[in-house]
Amino acid sequence: MDSKKISDLYTNCTQCPRRCGANRVAGGRGFCGENAELRAAVACLHFGEEPPLTVFGGSGAIFFTGCTLRCAFCQNYQISQRGLGGAISKSDFTKICLDLQNAGAENINLVTPSHHIPILAEFICEAKSAGCALPFCWNSSAYENVESLELLKDLVDIWLPDFKTLDDDFSRQVFFAEDYPEVAKKSISWMIKNFPLKMENVSSEKSGEKKEKILRGVIVRHLFLPGRFEDTANTLAWLKENADGKAMISLMSQYTPVPFKESAQESLRRKSALDAFENRLVSKTEDGDLRDLIAAYDFENLFYQELNCDTAWLPDFSKREPFKSALAKVLWHR
Repeated sequence: MDSKKISDLYTNCTQCPRRCGANRVAGGRGFCGENAELRAAVACLHFGEEPPLTVFGGSGAIFFTGCTLRCAFCQNYQISQRGLGGAISKSDFTKICLDLQNAGAENINLVTPSHHIPILAEFICEAKSAGCALPFCWNSSAYENVESLELLKDLVDIWLPDFKTLDDDFSRQVFFAEDYPEVAKKSISWMIKNFPLKMENVSSEKSGEKKEKILRGVIVRHLFLPGRFEDTANTLAWLKENADGKAMISLMSQYTPVPFKESAQESLRRKSALDAFENRLVSKTEDGDLRDLIAAYDFENLFYQELNCDTAWLPDFSKREPFKSALAKVLWHR
């Protein structure tokens, strides 16, 4: 994509479903909080993703600044909502990708990238031309316009969208996007239609252990929120009908209250949104109910996270090492 086309797309920005019209080229910031400058906070080998992504070497995750949603419980709020991060150029991005590849990453995992699709399309092309041969993974909220995703059709290999809810009112209160359910259904359906699963069996050179690795396709994530069992049941029902056998499903139960560091006014606004569900750890009873639900739906490919009451895994992006050492190995930090 040429520079003029990118500039045009950022001048009256309609990249995401909010279509806020910000002139990001002139320094204006969209709802996402970002102008036309691509910013990121950290790049690392991440071992906390789904097994087909981490395999042996870890997923090469790059965490971008800004977001098209305002999820009230966001564990990455420091970068998604508070603007932590620094500018990276095309050459910076290429070097980060090549460094991750040389460090043994299984893929390049672009985390929260939806508000910078045109620039990332250009940057991915450059990284590939420079020798990055890894699959690129689009790790997003699924709050994306299909016409924007079309720019990535020949560049991204693996899609890792969230599917948060089917409830419009809940979306408005917690994500500040009443249209999230309809938008996410369209974008996830587009991903599944265009990217059938392609897997590969690989072995560790050290131990000989064998694992399955995703080369292409879709893994749809859904995070269970405490007290919202019906919401999860409805979301899984949609996925059973529209994604089973075509994509992998990842049901996550690690919801953890985040100790936000913010002003009293921001805290009050966030509390109002968090009142939409029970802001606590998932209970053993809920874990059992989720397991029963999984058994009832009998998905062809589904991952379920083991219940874990440890809260030490929460990241702190103000630190050089934002994650627990077992979860990530940082290669770059802004």
